[in-house]
Parts: sequence; structure tokens; C-alpha cells
Amino acid sequence: MIKLSRRDFLLSASAATLAAAAAPSLGKSPSPRVFIASKTPGNILVFGWDTDGGDLTRLSESGLLANVEWITFSPDRHYLFAASEVDSFNGKPTGEVASYRVLNAELQPLSAQNSAGKGTCHVALDWTGRVLLAADYFGGSAASFQVSDGRISPAVWTENYTGHGPNATRQQSAHAHFASFSPDSRFAYMNDLGGDCIHIYLVDPETAMMHANGTYRAEPGCGPRTLHFHPNGHTAYSINELSSTVDLLEWSKSTGGLTHKMSYNLLPSDYHGPTNACDTVITKDGKSVYFANRGNNSIYSFHADYDTGKLTPLGTFDCGGKTPRNFVLDPTERWMLVANQDSNLISVFRRNPQTGLISETGKSAAVAAPMCIAFE
Repeated sequence: MIKLSRRDFLLSASAATLAAAAAPSLGKSPSPRVFIASKTPGNILVFGWDTDGGDLTRLSESGLLANVEWITFSPDRHYLFAASEVDSFNGKPTGEVASYRVLNAELQPLSAQNSAGKGTCHVALDWTGRVLLAADYFGGSAASFQVSDGRISPAVWTENYTGHGPNATRQQSAHAHFASFSPDSRFAYMNDLGGDCIHIYLVDPETAMMHANGTYRAEPGCGPRTLHFHPNGHTAYSINELSSTVDLLEWSKSTGGLTHKMSYNLLPSDYHGPTNACDTVITKDGKSVYFANRGNNSIYSFHADYDTGKLTPLGTFDCGGKTPRNFVLDPTERWMLVANQDSNLISVFRRNPQTGLISETGKSAAVAAPMCIAFE
């Protein structure tokens, strides 16, 4: 385990009042729009985005889906897919996966299907836009679906995991938490926080069937939460929620396997508070990597060696609120947006693309229980 010293950047978030926008005009907006999943009775919110000033302006809200945990766009940005963390749907004890056509700042419902179990917390679409995966946290299960013209088929494959870990409070059963695809879409991965592993599958792109293809075993009790691939084509980072560590993994393009190379401890040796690491952002050039930790409401900034994926710490900064559930960079990578779930804020910080450093001051926009941010 590589121990990293902590350098704190003092950062304050100044609230910015959101002006209500007029009805959106026909045609595509000249600036990108931001879609935000809210864990409320039924909201996916749409905001206008000012690339120059880093300002958000509310355009609309859907009121269509309850307890939205995650959203993701199709590769062409014409469709939006969502995970709803509910205990029942269509009279069955499962969560819901739904799809929408994106028309200006509005969402038009296209389809909705049962997942494999309760608490559907994540969905991922392969790079072809034809295969959708869903992860069910409370059900400890996963499902795959075919996608055609934005419409989701009934589940064509499901699996219920049975593993558990040594953490008696958080790992008494399997908890599928995050689905992902390899850079070439040939393989799929399911992070099992409860079972301390990542399930690996070979993907049939024609049928959306998943075929078991091995398992990556993480350190017992660490709770692997998410998996993200580096642009170099052979490195992946698995962030461990329960230990607040990051595993640097070597990805095999030929077999789809993951091999542990080294681990990084996000927390200083004298830290004894909550440890709930949760999310990862990698820049398009692969030079900067960021990790979020809900336990101490911090984001950790690293420089990455492009060839090896090895990380060098740049600093740690406050996320501008409580419980940074998800965070992203805007398309220019000059701004970082953080969904602070328990303070009902999207915090916005300026980023220096040359150095990877984040500014010490930020703005914030009010959003009830933000869970996921996606740029159109």
C-alpha cells in the first residue's frame, strides 16, 4: 500500500441564485445542457450551462421517475437511460430501468423495464449503444438488456450474487454497485461491494447476453465500488469504498482480465473518521485523475503517468458541500461539477487544464439530493 500525504486546499463554496429560464427554443442549444438525477419522488432536472462563467440555469424538470440514482446518455446523445432505486416495479420486487428520448430540454418516455432485484443504483451502456447493464445494490444482482432506437427490451440475462465480505455492517451480502464496459465493449464488469470482487463477463453484442469470464478478487473488506478505464488502453482504477483506497489494475485486452499492480491510500495515516470513497474522474488526455471521498467530503487530485497509469498526488480539496456522490468535468475540462447529495448542492469549481489543479473558490446551484451529473 502506498501511503500518500495530504495537502489541503481551503475551499469555500459561494451560493449563486439560479434564475428561471424562459421556455427553451426549438432546435439544439448552442451551449451544452446538464442533466442531473435527483433522489426525490420523481425528478431528472435539466440545466443550461455557461462554459465561460461556469453558471447553471434551470430549464426544466421531468417529474417522471422516482429515486433516480444514475443517468447515462447514448453515444449519439439522443437518448437518456436511468436507474431507479425502488423496491418494486410492475408488481415485482425489483428496481426500474427507464429510457427517454431527449428533445431540447425535455424528456419523452420511451420504455421502462424491471431490473433483477431491489435498489437499482447504476446503469451503463456499451460503446455501441446496443447493450445496457444494470446493478442492483440491495438485491445483490445484475441484469442486461438489448437497446434498439432508445427502447429497452425486457432483461435477457440476470444474475444474483451470493458472496459477502468481513465487514459485518456493510458486507453481510452481495451488493452489485457499478457496471462498466471495456474500452472495446467486448467485456463487461460488475463491481460487487459486498463480495469484495469485480465479476467479469464476455459480451454478446447481438443478444446482450453475458458469459462469465472470471473474477477480480479485491482485498477483503475493502468494498470495490466503481471501475474506470484510463485512455492508455491497459490501465483501470477501482476505487474501494470501505477502505478509501484505489487499486491500479492492468487490463488485458485479449482476455478481459484485471491484474492488481498497486494500491493508493486516499486518507492520511492519522485520519480516523468515516471512509466512504465513491467516484473517479479521468481527463481525456489521461494526465489527471480525481477521486471523491464522502467520508471527509473531499476530492483528491493526482497526476497520472500516461504509459503506466501510476499516480502522483497533487492535493486534496473540499468538495464544497456534504456527501460528494458523483462529480464530472464539463466538455472543455475547465470546470468541475460536484453533486453534493446531503447539502442539496451542485458545486462548481474552475480547473486549470495545464496543471490539473482546481480553484480554491467555487459557485453552487441548489438541487435537491443530486446523485448523478451528465452533460448532453
